[in-house]
Amino acid sequence: MMPYMGELVGTMLLVLLGDSIVANVVLNKTKGNNSGWIVITVGWSMAVMIPAYMFGTISGSHFNPVLTIALAVAGSFPWAQVPGYILCQMLGGFIGACLVYLFYKDHFDETPDGDTKLAVFCTGPAIRNIPLNFVCELIATFVLVFGIMMFGTSGAVAGLNTFGVGGLILVLGCALGGTTGYALNPARDLSPRLAHFILPIKQKRDPDWAYSWIPVCGPLVGAVLGALAANLFLK
Repeated sequence: MMPYMGELVGTMLLVLLGDSIVANVVLNKTKGNNSGWIVITVGWSMAVMIPAYMFGTISGSHFNPVLTIALAVAGSFPWAQVPGYILCQMLGGFIGACLVYLFYKDHFDETPDGDTKLAVFCTGPAIRNIPLNFVCELIATFVLVFGIMMFGTSGAVAGLNTFGVGGLILVLGCALGGTTGYALNPARDLSPRLAHFILPIKQKRDPDWAYSWIPVCGPLVGAVLGALAANLFLK
């Protein structure tokens, strides 16, 4: 059970830290209000890297359903463990998002704009162009998974490889995050989006379900293609 618990707790920490960084930047009356995109991208890279160091030797630190599926497609992870990993990742993302709301509740209450509140939990396009938004998520996640596998982290994530993944997340945010917010991961987008829908947030808007499939399907296709491309080099 420990690998599954590692995925649950690791994903919970990833979302708690990552979404809290966004909350600190965008919500009213926080100490970090309006500190900008660089704070978000640097913070998110750390939010991914720190749990990966904690749980790398326990679960492999996937924390991402599309990464788990892609590694299974590439033959680097057993299919029998895929459903349990995904369930734990999605549950961890949901719990992490609920903790973000609890932590920043006063600041959610002080922020009247519904779009801003939604942005704490999940991604959205800077310019709504569904086909291109899909392609952006596909390309960004392709680079993520290709990079992870080329770093040699298809099994346990540890040491300098984990530091490399953090750097990869940072450069993805700075380079490829400006169009869709670089979701890359349904556990950090769909699960928090569902939490936003359920939580008693004042003056919230709808969760934009019409867009919600983009941060799931785009990353899924990109992750599988990235894993298959990496296999061409690794086998």
